[in-house]
Amino acid sequence: MATFVLSYLILFFSLLFISDAEISSKIGINYGQLGNNLPPPNLAIEMMNSMKVGRVKLYDANHEILSLLSRTKLQVSIMIPNNEISDIANNQTRADQWILNNVVPFYPNTMIRFILVGNEVLSYDSDMDRQVWNDLVPAMRRIWSSLKANNLQQIIRVGTPVAMDVLETAFPPSRGTFRSDIRRTVVAPMLDFLNETRSFFFADVYPYFSWSANPMNIDLDFALFNGNFEQIDGGSGLVYTNLLDEMLDSLIFAMAKLGYPDIRLVISETGWPTTGDIEEPGANLLNAATYNRNLVKRITAKPTIGTPARPGVVIPTFIFALFNENQKSGPGTERHWGLLSSDGSPNYQIDLTGKKSSVEYDPLPVVENNVPFRGRLWCVAARGVDLMELGAAVDDVCGGGDGTCEALSPGRECYEPVSVYWHASYAFSSYWSKFRSQGANCYFNGLAEQTTIDPSELNSLFFFSKTSPSLFFFTKYFLS
Repeated sequence: MATFVLSYLILFFSLLFISDAEISSKIGINYGQLGNNLPPPNLAIEMMNSMKVGRVKLYDANHEILSLLSRTKLQVSIMIPNNEISDIANNQTRADQWILNNVVPFYPNTMIRFILVGNEVLSYDSDMDRQVWNDLVPAMRRIWSSLKANNLQQIIRVGTPVAMDVLETAFPPSRGTFRSDIRRTVVAPMLDFLNETRSFFFADVYPYFSWSANPMNIDLDFALFNGNFEQIDGGSGLVYTNLLDEMLDSLIFAMAKLGYPDIRLVISETGWPTTGDIEEPGANLLNAATYNRNLVKRITAKPTIGTPARPGVVIPTFIFALFNENQKSGPGTERHWGLLSSDGSPNYQIDLTGKKSSVEYDPLPVVENNVPFRGRLWCVAARGVDLMELGAAVDDVCGGGDGTCEALSPGRECYEPVSVYWHASYAFSSYWSKFRSQGANCYFNGLAEQTTIDPSELNSLFFFSKTSPSLFFFTKYFLS
């Protein structure tokens, strides 16, 4: 009997410790691996330890990384890829196998605390994606059932990260409302599951995107936690001093309108880019350092600050990201969110414990891109790229039958100089100009970059530089 009581007490206090640990204010980090120049995982984990990271969120369940994390005290979140959601939703055996493969071999040595089912699943809108919407909550429930079968449901929580586009209305916060196409069919059942299992609502919350989409009407200091500016929500009477609190409370009000006022929040991603394309305002080292330093101070403050709608409530927070990731597609900011560069050196100084005063940091460069760029831009072939890859990219861009490259045909006005570099620059710029309004960006798998110089003005430069093979070369590359 005494042995039974002792065992029960040990279990009780271990679960109590786990419960306290999962809502601690230690800063987490998102560890993405979409780069071909990143440090190996063992070094990455050493860097996280030296930075005093409290949590780490993975975008998969990489077994090498999970094994290495067993040597740390980091709390770990792992992720089920979007393309596996439907299989799991429709097959309990598939869910059981996922847990047996990716959790059981590593727990408890690796402190797995969250399983995230998909990533921003509700941000996509196609027939296929809508099926995944319907499968999301059933998949979460099957994973939960598998955890219960392995007696892990008291320790490991199940969730799914959403972007702010799950909201139909976000401002002022008291008007926060989920999108009508997912409100009752997906979000309400998901909130019911989270409430039932005492899990968290995971949200990717980026004041940068809200500010940069409307930089002339949103105060930059308000986005950076950096001023004395206040906004009063006329609906609730709550006073806001920063944009992050407004965004978080809009989610809280939206959940309350569906009957779930008490589900806890996790900031699964937030941060600020250190650089980006010419047309992306505010992406610079000064703003990134300011945002993340102030974020850490706020999240780790004692006593806990919380938000105006939930004062004093801890919000577990993961900064995006550990490294810059050079293989991410999209605009330039996508590849420049790291606290560290790809070689592991810090992009700027930051203390993730929140103890360091702002005056203790070294000064950062003066910035000039905090207002929207008003000039003209072109998209040209990047310097130093592989010419074979460049030629293949031109084939792809010009093979769509949309008239993008008509001027490059033999005998047409832009055919000469017959250079892969010149043809690629014209093709990239033409395609970007034609489809930019539909979301096209100047990236082309890393082969392109923005410029303020009209590519047609480069024509004479190529002819002038015939003796320099790095700038000009003739090929048998022709466009039909």
